[in-house]
Amino acid sequence: MKAQKRTTKIVRQLRSGQITIPVEFRRELGIEGEGMLQMTLLDGELRIKPLHVREAHTGSPWLKDLYNYFAPVREEAIAKGYTEEEINAAIDEAVRASRADQG
Repeated sequence: MKAQKRTTKIVRQLRSGQITIPVEFRRELGIEGEGMLQMTLLDGELRIKPLHVREAHTGSPWLKDLYNYFAPVREEAIAKGYTEEEINAAIDEAVRASRADQG
């Protein structure tokens, strides 16, 4: 079993409670940019662990293709001054009307 090296640094917190993780620690842990960190309070110690989040692809591929197919129509509607909310409401209404016609 590999012995863990223990490194300690003293940092000053800002008035808002923010702290800076020393660059040596970020390098060792592979923390880059604006990544996600898991913080745990355990036995009076704050432990910080980097999380490597991967984008999960959910939903059906054909629905994504359909969404992308209509991208130019959405862009045109936005250019004409419609909001995303108005576009989504119009889509929802069209789906309801289509389902009512089939019922």
